[in-house]
Amino acid sequence: VQLQASGGGLVQPGGSLRVSCAASGFTSEHEDMAWFRQAPGEERKALACISRRDGSTDYTDSAKGRFTISLDNAKNTVYLQMNSLNLEDTAVYYCVTLWPCSANGMGSTDDWGQGTQVTVSS
Repeated sequence: VQLQASGGGLVQPGGSLRVSCAASGFTSEHEDMAWFRQAPGEERKALACISRRDGSTDYTDSAKGRFTISLDNAKNTVYLQMNSLNLEDTAVYYCVTLWPCSANGMGSTDDWGQGTQVTVSS
């Protein structure tokens, strides 16, 4: 699967941003989508996933309450709406395929996009 993330940029603390990821080349229904991020000097961490089959979602503690993942199946595009951003949200945000995604958690990752930089700064 090819994944093209976009929408990153510079945002002030407390602001909002939506990143997008256009996917192509699905060969199996056993591929759900997710967002991860990697802050400077840290490992990549999962944020949220969404099922392509039934829209079920799961969020990690880093994303709960402030971030919302959504999917436009017709466009094969997944979004991550981020609100109340703070300095600690500065990172490269990656779009990922994984299997499975359910309300009970995330499975193993498969394909990774190139990432989009989000910088939170005043």
